[in-house]
Amino acid sequence: MATRLVPALLLALLAVVHAQLWFGRGSIGNVALLQRKLEQQKSRNDGARQANERLASEVRDLKEGLDMVEEKARSELGMVKPNEIYVQIAK
Repeated sequence: MATRLVPALLLALLAVVHAQLWFGRGSIGNVALLQRKLEQQKSRNDGARQANERLASEVRDLKEGLDMVEEKARSELGMVKPNEIYVQIAK
């Protein structure tokens, strides 16, 4: 009887390990899904990193000089210096 029990136990253990490989938490499909999510998150992180670098550069420019402030004021607020003529061409 013990001789039949060992192979049956080993087959049951193999079935459990095999089922875990295909359907469990560390299954092949689950790992592929997690890898796709990881790539998407890395892509979003890269976009956020680039935006942060642009903002940091803009902050640095604003702190270092008034050229950036003047450019922003001219483009966004329509600032005109004294003795300067503003011409707008409408298309």
